[in-house]
Amino acid sequence: MHRVDVKVILLGHGAVGKTSLLERFVNERFNESLSYQNTIGAAFASKQIQIDDQKLVLGIWDTAGSERYDSMTKIYYRGARAAIVCYDLSNQATFNRAKYWVRELRRVEEKCRIYLCGTKNDLLEMGHEPTPSLEAVEIYTSGIQAKFFITSSKTGENVCEMFREIAEDFLSDPNNREELKQELISISVNDKRSSCCAFLHRI
Repeated sequence: MHRVDVKVILLGHGAVGKTSLLERFVNERFNESLSYQNTIGAAFASKQIQIDDQKLVLGIWDTAGSERYDSMTKIYYRGARAAIVCYDLSNQATFNRAKYWVRELRRVEEKCRIYLCGTKNDLLEMGHEPTPSLEAVEIYTSGIQAKFFITSSKTGENVCEMFREIAEDFLSDPNNREELKQELISISVNDKRSSCCAFLHRI
């Protein structure tokens, strides 16, 4: 797919599971080895999702979590319509890092919707304690007017539901729907022009 209707950016500390989250959503699988690999720069994947009678292509950028890539990451989240800011549910430091990205987004991309994503819920089910508490995170999420999802890429819990809600939220804005219509008209016109040019080239 070359068309992207909604640019989504994955942000968060290294090893919180951003790449696993992407793998689970796009390819519907969990690869344990991805949990130990650090993304360099950014990786990209796209997937089409249907909401009622509307098809949307989500273009998802998985960014590096290391601080040394911060300046590079900022390039990728410009123009994002949605940001999934991830943290490890059992790791306070990764939550602090998530708050940093929220501040960055608010400063640069004010219209970007934020979805705070607590990852690795399977670890909590094994007895790990949430740090910070889920109540504290919910209060924080409400304060920044974002949505909070608890996920597990290993089990698939809430992963598809989160991306579906991103698509639904995007379509709930009439301005976004109008933009989609205009883009489809533009693509249709360009396709016709391309066919014409290709025909003339053969002559």
